[in-house]
Amino acid sequence: MPNTMVTLNYYKCSPGLCGNGSCAAAPACPLHIIKQEEPFDFPMANPSNCRGCAKCVAACPYRAISLS
Repeated sequence: MPNTMVTLNYYKCSPGLCGNGSCAAAPACPLHIIKQEEPFDFPMANPSNCRGCAKCVAACPYRAISLS
């Protein structure tokens, strides 16, 4: 999927509710596009490197990640 970009919706994101405050989607991304500096911090993404695999979308329990 060319030109796909990952988007994080911080209104839906609840890292404090994910296991131990760790974003569930971050380890699901094979390209490590989604990163979280510390537990309970909001994750950040580098969308320009996204390849559109959607593994992060499937891993997020709060549907806070989408591809566009």
